[in-house]
Amino acid sequence: MNRRIGYIILLCWPLLALVQDGNPWKPLPKHFVRGEYLKYRAYFGFFPVGHGTWKVQPNTIQIHDRPTFQVDVVGKTGGLVDLVAAVDDRWVSYVDTVSLLPHLAVRNLQEGNYRKVDFTEFFHEEGKIRYKDMNLDSGTFKPIKEYTMEDITYGMISGYLYFRSLDFSRLTVGDTVTIKAFLEDTFYDLQVICYKRDVIEVRAGTFKAIAFRPVMPENTIFEGEDAVLAWISDDQNKIPLRVEAQMFIGHAGIELTEYENLKYPPALVDE
Repeated sequence: MNRRIGYIILLCWPLLALVQDGNPWKPLPKHFVRGEYLKYRAYFGFFPVGHGTWKVQPNTIQIHDRPTFQVDVVGKTGGLVDLVAAVDDRWVSYVDTVSLLPHLAVRNLQEGNYRKVDFTEFFHEEGKIRYKDMNLDSGTFKPIKEYTMEDITYGMISGYLYFRSLDFSRLTVGDTVTIKAFLEDTFYDLQVICYKRDVIEVRAGTFKAIAFRPVMPENTIFEGEDAVLAWISDDQNKIPLRVEAQMFIGHAGIELTEYENLKYPPALVDE
């Protein structure tokens, strides 16, 4: 139960990674700025269960001799949920400032009695991913596992930034974005389908939006291939507005409640 609540809070990042052909260091457009901040509330059925935040930090970090953005994502439960299965998940990603490729992704997950700390390092010129997780009893890392990338691959957070660099203006209903995903120790081949253009009201306002439906692989969290629907703002920012998911244990989702320091004017609709 506790790990499923963690997935509810992190549903705003359902597009785990995307494939980019060609030069790995090719410059991509940046539809965000340093200091961008997004806040979400998470709910299960009619009940609030927590909140999540996204922040692009103002600093620049050198990794693999390249400058990177530092992006922090936090998901936490609150209220009565903490008495049953408290969640405090923290994700940090260091993303190339030119190509938006990931260099390093760090997770520190605390979900009830479940704990995990791991590091995923991407070496794009070598075509390798190196993964290590911590033995929390001893405080030392387990042996490094190495994986070969067949294509240029993004992580969870960097994949979302790459997704924001795409041109949505020519998308029509039924168009599909092909996705290559890597998470923890596994590659995934996914598809994201443009479902409809919409106007959606969330706590942060009423926005023009594009709804996407990821085709879910077989799993024990979400019920059915069409279990998740995500609304992205139909503007240059392309921020997640709402995500709804039908899980085996019930209906869950998140919605945007606050935003700061967007690069472009948001696609707000006058009410």
